[in-house]
Amino acid sequence: MHTLAQILTPGRTLCRVSGGSKKRLFETIAKLIGDDQLSLPANEVFTQLIAREKLGSTGLGKGIAIPHCRINNCTQPLGCLLTLDEPIDFDAPDGDPVDLLFVLLVPDEAHQQHLDILSHIASLFSQEAFCSALRQAEDTTSLFQIATNWAA
Repeated sequence: MHTLAQILTPGRTLCRVSGGSKKRLFETIAKLIGDDQLSLPANEVFTQLIAREKLGSTGLGKGIAIPHCRINNCTQPLGCLLTLDEPIDFDAPDGDPVDLLFVLLVPDEAHQQHLDILSHIASLFSQEAFCSALRQAEDTTSLFQIATNWAA
């Protein structure tokens, strides 16, 4: 099982990002991942996140979303953690806007691994104390530390 510390980096953690819209947020995420020297083209990351979202919202409710997809050139699972300065509409089942996101990308062939990691992340984000601690983070460094230490 992968912990958040194994799939998240400080460079893929952003605190109090300006979201604007789901599409703009996915562009920000794709650029962040594309800039992380992982050989993943930002346009492919963006296209796959949008394609997955069209299948159904990855908003869980209670202000949380876990966008996820499989990527061709991805060699290992990777994550992005973001808190937003203003919640955005995410078509979540409860209708609440989202201000806390964990984005998961996995290799194209990693079907069971994808489900296992997604299940682990969803169980973490179902803990009210964990989400509250993330939302109270003042900066990217503390956000990363809270996420990776909590899940250790």
